[in-house]
Formats: sequence, C-alpha cells, structure tokens
Amino acid sequence: MRIVRPVAMTDLDALMALAENAVPRLTNLPANRARLEERIARSLEAFAREAEFPGDEHYMFVLEDTGAEREAERVLGTATIRAQAGATDAYYTYRQETLIHASQQLNVRREVQTLALSHEVSDATLLCAFSLNPRYQGTSAESLLRRARLLFIAQYPERFSNILAVAFPGYLDSQQQSPFWESVGNHFFARSFQEINHIAGLRSKSFIAEVMPQFPLYLPLLTPQARAAIGREHPAHEGPLQEMLAEGFARSRHVDIFDAGPIVKAERERLETFRQASWHPVRIRPEHTLPDAEPALIANQSAAFRCLVARYALSPTGQLMLSPEHAERLSVEEGRAVLVAPLTLPGAQDVLDEGEM
Repeated sequence: MRIVRPVAMTDLDALMALAENAVPRLTNLPANRARLEERIARSLEAFAREAEFPGDEHYMFVLEDTGAEREAERVLGTATIRAQAGATDAYYTYRQETLIHASQQLNVRREVQTLALSHEVSDATLLCAFSLNPRYQGTSAESLLRRARLLFIAQYPERFSNILAVAFPGYLDSQQQSPFWESVGNHFFARSFQEINHIAGLRSKSFIAEVMPQFPLYLPLLTPQARAAIGREHPAHEGPLQEMLAEGFARSRHVDIFDAGPIVKAERERLETFRQASWHPVRIRPEHTLPDAEPALIANQSAAFRCLVARYALSPTGQLMLSPEHAERLSVEEGRAVLVAPLTLPGAQDVLDEGEM
C-alpha cells in the first residue's frame, strides 16, 4: 500500500537517492546530504509549529510503499510545500510584459515583448521539490504524492497563502544546457547552467538579483533558441504540468529566472481538489464487502498527516466505507471524519491567466 506522510530523519538516504536521480536536477531538492538533513529538520519543526499565518515553514512529504520488503525501497518519492515563497528572501522571477514603441512622425507602432525582473510571486505558497521513482511516473502514485499536499493545505488554510504556485523545470537541450541561460544569465555569471543550478540548490536564489540587470530584457535581442525556451517545460515534466492545469492552475506571465520554465498559479478555492473535497465519517467494513467505486484521495484529520488512494465507497447515510487495513494506515477509528477528493481530474485547459496585467 502506498501512503503519503510527513518526512522523517530516517528518510535521509532515500531523499539523497531521489535528489540525485531527479530529471532535471532540482534547486529546491539539492543532492547534498547536509542540506537535505537541514531541510528535514526544518520540516519537522514546521509540522510541530502552531502557525496562524504563512511564514518560512517548509512542509516536506514522502510517498511510502508500506509493503516494500527492503527498507531502502520504501520511500518512492518526495514533495514539499513552501508556505510563503519569499518569506525570508524575495522569490525572483521574470515577468513577461509588452512595451509599445511608437512614433507619429514616422507612423511606426511596434509592440515589443520583454522580461522584467519581479518578486511578485514572493507572497504565494509554492508547491515544489517534487521527485518520484521513475517506475511510478504516470501512475496514481504520482497523483497521490502531487495532490496530497492540497488536502493538507485544505485542512490548515491559515498556514498558507490564498494563491498557490508551481514552478516547472524549463527546457534543456541535448547537452542538458539551458538555451535561455546561455543567452542571458551566462553573460553575467560566466558559469554554466549546471554550475549555477548547483549553487542555487545550496543557497537562496536571491543572489541572482545582485548580478542580473535590473532593466527589462528585450526578447528580440535574445537568440531564437532562448526565445523558444521561454515558458516551455522540460520534456520530463509535460505530464505533471498537464495534471496541474487540469487541477485548475493557469500559466502565469512569470517564468523561472534561470531556465525560463513556466510558473503556474491559482487561487486555491478554484482548484478541483478544494472544490470537490468533502468530509465523511468512517465506517469500517471487510474489504470483500465494499462496493465498487471510483478511486479517491483520502486524508486523515490528525497532526500525523496521512493520505492514500482508496475506493470512494459511500453508505446510504454518507459514511465512507474503508477496509480495516486502510483505516489502520490512516490511523482512524469508526466514526472519525476523513477528507476525501476524487482522484480523477477533468481535462486540462492550457490557458494564460489574462487577469494578470
């Protein structure tokens, strides 16, 4: 059985393996043992804290296969929530804008696309540091890990911003280099994309503002390859992006400052998980007596958060019927309430949030 739970210090070795095998390497999941140990400790503190508003908390989760025979194979993936993206340092992005250059004398009017350094996403809650064993990509286990975080946010709304954001890795070429970085950042840092990505994983990305130009970047002055990479996700993340779009996120005008990967945003009340989630008291029944039903995400109401996938089998009186094994994994007794959301999402709508001006 696969279940999502908060990270523990005993997961350190598994997190190292996930960080080293992430495609591409993630700045928010560095393959550095000391930094990962620090992040686990920070997560343990966040879960124990009585937070009344979003701050610098990082909530780290793991996907565990409880039936794995070997301890090293139990942790299949990890994902994190940053309560406020820029709680300690500004969270920098590039914002896509349009400037109009016009001359009445020459009868010329040109619209020019630009990128402006921005920290508008700093107040958003960031879903980040997602890494999963490749064998489980595209399965319900991936959706469980990705969306369990939303059920946690739904239970503790005071801890998070009303705006949620996800930054997806950007496009890399066959040499695993970023065309956008080569055309922009490399001129100011004189370091390869892989080098700067590694440095960003060990310290805050805010150092980018110390060196990068403060003036808008005119897209026509960039290489064609760099322009084509703006807002384009890494091929390995096409499926995850589609799932988040189906959830209700929309492409924003913001892109990552290193590789120009897309950043999607949404008001949390507009997301499918929040709109369809409902509380149900539990009725425990033998597995073989449960009726067929669509799969759903089911989370307990406890400080020891747990979330798994099981059948959305309701009794005539609205009780959720769970097998003894599922109830045990969720640490719930008969009559206790659980939060349930359908596993299946509607089709994705790939649109730009026109509300951002």
